[in-house]
Amino acid sequence: MRASDLDRVKALPLFRNTTPETFRDVTGGAFLQRFPSGTTLLLEGDTVDFLYVLLDGTVELQGSWKQKETTLAVLRPVSTFILAAVVLDADALMSAHTLERSEILMLSGEALRRTMKQDPDFCFAVAQELSGCYRGLVRGVKNQKLRGGIERLANYLITQRVRQGQPETIQLPHEKRVLASLLGMTPENLSRAFSSLSTYGVVVKGPLVTIGRPEALERLARPTPLIDNHMPAADTLVGKAEAERWTAPERTYAYA
Repeated sequence: MRASDLDRVKALPLFRNTTPETFRDVTGGAFLQRFPSGTTLLLEGDTVDFLYVLLDGTVELQGSWKQKETTLAVLRPVSTFILAAVVLDADALMSAHTLERSEILMLSGEALRRTMKQDPDFCFAVAQELSGCYRGLVRGVKNQKLRGGIERLANYLITQRVRQGQPETIQLPHEKRVLASLLGMTPENLSRAFSSLSTYGVVVKGPLVTIGRPEALERLARPTPLIDNHMPAADTLVGKAEAERWTAPERTYAYA
């Protein structure tokens, strides 16, 4: 990697507090690559040789069974993925491919495991990142199991509105096929859910969604910090651990 690329990597939450020696050891042999949209990065069952760190772009993680596929997560910077498989030196449980042009740092799994054994502070940083990923997974499972499809969509729109700066009209960050799968719905059910939300002031025109009555939408969605993470977009790179440590400001929702 170029010196400028190394500076960018050193600023990542995972490496921000590492010593120069640890940083050199874990990034030795690393690659910073740019992939076009639609690139398959790995498949379920593949041997995982690298830890992937998404620096720019969007990556979709998928699972499959028989003839079915589902979206497990859609990642945006800055995100690590396949970290658990790398730490365990196990095969991938998910497939990953880019949804748009993406810039990805690829770190040697062997170097990462070796450095974790040598440097307790770096090992702790990895544990924090894994913990952030795990808490995100718990949020997703609770969302899927405890809410109906319309409630999941309503909370998704509220989250996107926060992350986009609270505008009246937001832009969906994914095509509706991906959004439906992410929310555990069919495209047809997603379309019906959007129609149902029109009663709550939601108007859809292509990728643009106008939320005319946000308080009414919140009364339906009943967002909670025990499921939803409404951290606004940050000016600096924020990893999974930092996102999970964020605490929502005190507020009273419209439904309370």
